[in-house]
Amino acid sequence: MSKQVKVAAAHLAPVFMDSAASAQKAAEWIVLAGQQNIELLVFPEVFLPGFPYWINCYPPLIQAELNTQYQQQSVVADGPEMAAIADASRQSGVTVVMGLSERRQVGRTCHNSAAFFSPESGLIGIHRKLQPTYAERYIWGQGDGSGLIAPDTPVGRISALCCWEHTMNLARQSMIEMQAEIHAALWPSLSTMAGFDEIANLQIEAMMRNHALSGGCFVISASSPVTQTMLDFMEAALGPQDFLKVGGGWSTVIHPFTASLVEPHSGTEEKLVAVTVDLDDIDSAKLWLDGTGHYARPEILKLVVDRREKSTVEYL
Repeated sequence: MSKQVKVAAAHLAPVFMDSAASAQKAAEWIVLAGQQNIELLVFPEVFLPGFPYWINCYPPLIQAELNTQYQQQSVVADGPEMAAIADASRQSGVTVVMGLSERRQVGRTCHNSAAFFSPESGLIGIHRKLQPTYAERYIWGQGDGSGLIAPDTPVGRISALCCWEHTMNLARQSMIEMQAEIHAALWPSLSTMAGFDEIANLQIEAMMRNHALSGGCFVISASSPVTQTMLDFMEAALGPQDFLKVGGGWSTVIHPFTASLVEPHSGTEEKLVAVTVDLDDIDSAKLWLDGTGHYARPEILKLVVDRREKSTVEYL
């Protein structure tokens, strides 16, 4: 018998710079997803509390106060925001992958993270982005190999990477070698940023289709649009800017043989980009290309992953 699963990308904007309100909004959409018989819901990158777009729009030295606010709005793994997501997952029966700015429970270092929730067990794992991109490096610290995980959930084995982490081919291969059936790809809006308006969605589409084919897995690309509220917040705090506009995002679900299973969605309209997938299609795709089987040459090419937890700061 086929294993059919209804999945969705949450094409939603957070309540910008308010993690508690964003978690409440997410919980409401998770419950709505359950009412629509959606079994897996993937949220965009750092939905809690939203992507700090100002880092690419203003000089670093004038951002300190706002960056401190962002640190304050970042959430801890055992905090009330995560509990709200776990409660919504349990109430609705929906497995959730949530993008968040995660603050360490000890100290003030933050990470660009993806958290996995199952209805039965609540929080079951966190992936921390291995390498923050460009200006992100003065917001988030580096992740480590202990976060390269693909938890087994009620809807299958799920992996996750954040944004341009998908350019790290060895990180992607580590997901593939864990036999992930569904890959959650978490993104902000890039296509309304100066210099990326003509190319961002093409880049994302290329990476998503490549991972679906090379990984033999379904890919859920979830991203959030830029809203006027976000631009107003930035300008009130830091002044006028001409680098970022309203809109963007690219959310869809891609088949292991690279076809779009639902029309990619962009822009400010909020919706659950949903479709039913058949996990048995993975077998058909891997008949042609199995990246950890007959299309691998481990005696020539071998990936070594250090999965030990590491920290640049030790607390005695």
